[in-house]
Amino acid sequence: MSSFQIEGGHRLSGEITPQGAKNEALQVLCATLLTDEPVHITNVPDISDVNNQIQLLKEIGVKVTQHGKGDYTFQADAVDLAFLESEEFLRCSSRLRGSIMFLGPLLTRFGRALVSKPGGDKIGRRRVDTHFLGMQKLGAHFRYDDERGVFDITAERLHGSYMLLDEASVTGTANIIMAAVLAEGTTTIYNAACEPYIQQLCRMLNAMGAHIEGIASNLLTIHGVECLHGTEHRILPDMIEVGSFIGMAAMCGDGILIRDVGYDDLGIIPYTFRRLGISVQRQGDNIYVPCHDHYEIESFIDGSFMTFSDAPWPGLTPDLLSVLLVVSTQAKGSVLIHQKMFESRLFFVDKLIDMGAQIILCDPHRAVVVGHDNQMRLRAGRMSSPDIRAGIALLIAAMSAEGVSTISNIQQIDRGYEDIERRFNALGACITRLPD
Repeated sequence: MSSFQIEGGHRLSGEITPQGAKNEALQVLCATLLTDEPVHITNVPDISDVNNQIQLLKEIGVKVTQHGKGDYTFQADAVDLAFLESEEFLRCSSRLRGSIMFLGPLLTRFGRALVSKPGGDKIGRRRVDTHFLGMQKLGAHFRYDDERGVFDITAERLHGSYMLLDEASVTGTANIIMAAVLAEGTTTIYNAACEPYIQQLCRMLNAMGAHIEGIASNLLTIHGVECLHGTEHRILPDMIEVGSFIGMAAMCGDGILIRDVGYDDLGIIPYTFRRLGISVQRQGDNIYVPCHDHYEIESFIDGSFMTFSDAPWPGLTPDLLSVLLVVSTQAKGSVLIHQKMFESRLFFVDKLIDMGAQIILCDPHRAVVVGHDNQMRLRAGRMSSPDIRAGIALLIAAMSAEGVSTISNIQQIDRGYEDIERRFNALGACITRLPD
């Protein structure tokens, strides 16, 4: 496995631009299966998760044309239904969590979908109940083949229904939306996820001829249509990458401009970093983060120390808690990080403790960070990236540390961050990719 060697302590400056949003890309790529007409998508990030999804689309018969960097046309007019039942397809899809979102488009257009248990980050149990319960509400039938680890879902024709989701699952909501747009009648989804990714998916589907109401709310009404047509769509900037860059600039920067961030779709992210004492200056659709020799965590009005916890949109995304935790290690003050959704996502803090961070892991979901106030830098170390977000957080920690660090298992970082060492090195970092 490849690894990063990071010479810490270099101060960074300059400009950086976020890639297209990974999570949106995985959704809208699946939506191209809903029509036999061409769908043109731009700002597609060049990362392994998305590239693997594109390769899987090619293998099932979708015509994929790349016009330039991040610029693709997809046409699903000759889908190989036999391949969708093959062991090769099931093996490939099991390694890619985004493949679960093939379910809705395949089921509603072709009447059947076979789905392996999806892969992805090892951050704890990630249930798929919402996906299947939603399909059942629309009239689908499914069985689980325990020996093959495969879900077999069928439906002659889906029918609109009212449903109240027991969790505001982003991928679950996306799957149900894509299934419902071609269902007969009206579907109402209450407690739907309403992240910008979901909003973008809905806008793209409406541009394809769907009829979706309530976009940006948690109550969606979908009037089924007979067919969809082609469209053009541009993916938003990745708000998780924007947040990662803000954290990197606070810990390592001598003044960094983050360009074209899609500021109006960042929600609570800039405000959350400001509560850590970080100056996040909006300049049009750009963000400027000046040099921070010192930043102090706010307290609540009653004097108790700050707590950051994840919540469904418009709350704080769980994908940024790892970065916020690392940034807190050099702040003045204390903060409680409460990761509610995934029970294994905070286990990477033992690597930060080895680097000299003052962190108490209270339980699998909560960690208290006592900041160093930049009086004691982190030490270099050897570590492994357990998931995408912990990986970028460890990379930021290593860039700020004294000495030379090594991070292995960096294919996890590559899954979510495009050419990250080149982009950080252009700002003045010293990161070397070591081969297998």
